[in-house]
Formats: sequence, structure tokens, C-alpha cells
Amino acid sequence: MFRTILFKIILLIWFILWIPLLILGLISARLERTFILADAWGVLLLARVIGGIKYKINYPPITENGIPFQHNINTRLDGRTIIAAKHMSVMEVAILVTHVPNSFFIIKRELLWIPIYGWAFARIGLIGVNRKRGATNMKDLANQVTKKIMDGMTLIIFPEGTRVLPNQKVPLKRGLLFLAEHLKLPIMPVGTDTGLYWPKHGKIKPGTTNLYFEPELPSSATLEEIREAINRHSC
Repeated sequence: MFRTILFKIILLIWFILWIPLLILGLISARLERTFILADAWGVLLLARVIGGIKYKINYPPITENGIPFQHNINTRLDGRTIIAAKHMSVMEVAILVTHVPNSFFIIKRELLWIPIYGWAFARIGLIGVNRKRGATNMKDLANQVTKKIMDGMTLIIFPEGTRVLPNQKVPLKRGLLFLAEHLKLPIMPVGTDTGLYWPKHGKIKPGTTNLYFEPELPSSATLEEIREAINRHSC
């Protein structure tokens, strides 16, 4: 428990120390993104040094028994895809934002109301969604996402809609399917077991957490196929 308390105190101090720079970064989206990335790298460093939590990223194989996979008609050659990730802790957020270049997230709009950090999130292009607006909101959301995709950015979305506990399975939000169909983009599921080491509540546990990038699914994939993929290696 001592390690957990120490880690949370130092992490809070770390976030506070970044506030002046995040305010400065509001003058430029590029500068703000630089600060946010440095902030996230610091979180991963603190998790390793104080919390004893390392991480490993696992990518899908590009060959089978030494033979390159045949190109799939559903795989885009321009590299564009929607990353649909399991959400268990702050850990996978920090890993994704630091390892997926020029990425942006769809988040609850309430997070953009947080002083300083919420403003910084908005400045670097995170999109807040009002879940109560239904279909009207989805059309507006799709238009915003389309503009960012056309600018070369990569969408990361947490289709479960919230952080989940180990062994907890929740229904996925249908908004992911709407966006995939609207954008005609494949879906890359990402599983994780970060909840075992940095849980939503309770003590942190030293160890090596994993992120699993699964093979792409077509934009026509079902929620069950996506759910199965992001939970394939998860706890």
C-alpha cells in the first residue's frame, strides 16, 4: 500500500508541475502536443520507477511460418485505421498517445471542462462527445473525425466507454460501428491487461503489462467480433 500511496502522490505532483507549461502551450497546437507527449512519457517513467510497472507492446505477426501474409483486401495501404482499445487504466492511454503518432481520442465532453488539462486536450484535437444527443451528435462527430482523418491523424477510441475491471466484460458502444462505416476505415483492436497492475481502484502491482495490437478487422465487423478481439489477451 505504501508504494501505491507514494506513486499517487508523486503522480499528482507531476501533473501539477506541468500546469504552467500546458497554459503556455495553448498558444500553439503543435507546442501543446509536445508538452502532452512529454507529460505522458513522464507518467510511464514514474510508473516504472516508482510503481515498478513496465510495459510491452505486442504487434500482430507479419508472417506465418516465415511466409509473408497475403495482402487482405480489407487492409488499407495508406495505413489509416481506427484503433479500438480496451480501457483499464491511465497506463494504456499514456502508451497509446506516446506510440501512435499524431493520434487523437474521442472522450466524454466533461473531460474537456477540466481546467488547464481539459483545455490542453481540446487544443491538441481531442473531441468531446455528448452522449445524450444520440444520432444528431453522431453526425456532428463523424464530420469532425473525418476532417482530422483527412489531415493525417489517427483516431483512438475506447468502445467500452469507460475503464473496466479485470475479468469485467461490458457491451461496446455502437458509435464505433457508425464511425467505421461512415469513414470506410478498418478497425484495429487493441487488448491490454493494465488493470492487473494499475487498477481502476486499489493497489498497484509491480510487473510487466502488455498491449496487444490485433490484426485489422474490416469496417463491416460486428461488435461481437471487436469485443472478442480486444478481450483475446485481456484479463
